[in-house]
Amino acid sequence: MSDLKSQRRMAAEVLGVGKNRVWIDPEQEEKIEEAITRQDIRNLVESGAIDKRDVEGTSKGRSRKAKKQKQKGRRKGHGSRKGRKTARKSEKQDWMEKIRSIRKRLKEMRDEEEVTQEQYRKLYDMAKGGFFRDTKHLENHVANKLESVE
Repeated sequence: MSDLKSQRRMAAEVLGVGKNRVWIDPEQEEKIEEAITRQDIRNLVESGAIDKRDVEGTSKGRSRKAKKQKQKGRRKGHGSRKGRKTARKSEKQDWMEKIRSIRKRLKEMRDEEEVTQEQYRKLYDMAKGGFFRDTKHLENHVANKLESVE
């Protein structure tokens, strides 16, 4: 094993890369050891005894695996969460999910004739105003209202 520090340094300058990206053919070490000028290094680069390695990037393998697991619903427990509740889902998104489920249930109730058209409109406006917490609250309200009327 010979010391090729100066040859590696010159090759890095000639190739325009760092010293770690210079590849030296181990079978031609003796020939490379004799090189003392930049022109000698250029000739060795041309002959293929010295070359530059490709840039190594950051692997995305682990990241892709974690992303797949999250798509399956894993790695989302309390210990893995960062930030407030609203950092993960905005209040508006939360409201949209709630009101859409309530309106869907309200339409089902109207179609099944559990509520009349007038009651539907009144309940719809109440839902719009944020009266109902969720669909169960709506159902309980309708059941209690109907009981009190009867």
